[in-house]
Amino acid sequence: MPELPEVETIRLGLAEHLTGRRLGAVEVLHPRAVRRHVPGALDLRDRLRGKQIRGVARRGKYLWLDTVDRSDEVAVVVHLGMSGQMLLARSGADDPVHLRIRSALDDGNELRFVDQRTFGGWHLDDYVDQGSHLLPESIAHIAADPFDPAYDPDAVVEVLRKKNTEIKRALLDQTVVSGVGNIYADEALWRAGLHGRRRTRGIPKAKLHELLTHAAAVMDEAITVGGTSFDALYVNVNGESGYFDRSLSSYGRTGLPCTRCGTPIVREQFMNRSSHSCPRCQPAPRARDKTR
Repeated sequence: MPELPEVETIRLGLAEHLTGRRLGAVEVLHPRAVRRHVPGALDLRDRLRGKQIRGVARRGKYLWLDTVDRSDEVAVVVHLGMSGQMLLARSGADDPVHLRIRSALDDGNELRFVDQRTFGGWHLDDYVDQGSHLLPESIAHIAADPFDPAYDPDAVVEVLRKKNTEIKRALLDQTVVSGVGNIYADEALWRAGLHGRRRTRGIPKAKLHELLTHAAAVMDEAITVGGTSFDALYVNVNGESGYFDRSLSSYGRTGLPCTRCGTPIVREQFMNRSSHSCPRCQPAPRARDKTR
């Protein structure tokens, strides 16, 4: 599933091409692509036609188009799911095999939502006032991410210190800090020298700050090279892959030597996914510490 750097790469590309553009005819080509929009495909199509895109925004892994027409402001919230792609193409270009939604643009191009596995989709959402900014209602509960002006690392550390759970589980909790997924959690934990099963309550405050700093840094580095692509399902708006997989130190490197100490990286099962770590640099907690 795309994480913050991949979604931010998509956002940057969309913002460059879509800001100020007006939407034309919208076609919904697969019902699952609008299943989260309760009023249905026809309502989404009719409400979007003629809307101007004021900008493209993101919080954590969540993306939305900010659109307006007269006084009707609405967010087009995009769920990328496991394989969703937001692509730009010239009108009349060949359709991708898994095209689910398309919208004409007023410059002769069109915006396409392609989704092989159909876990993603679009829905329209009203905004709620968060004090200093507006957020789509469906994602207002999501915590700020490390690149959000509302992000407060001191507050995040205090939340972590009050929990008594595994640090990787807490890092993946989008209501604590958003945007960090499996790839960048593993990388941040490797940089901080922490095993993902360490309990949050036993980690010093300074170490938690260090971990959050590493999480922000590794995601920032990934953004500069277009994110991480392990297959053809993640691409930017021009259909190009990211290259951060060449810079990974732990994730996906099972059996390869740790770039810091040379010990082979190990893979463990964690929350129905995989965790990767260095047994020497990131010693696992002792059995008595796991349940403390």
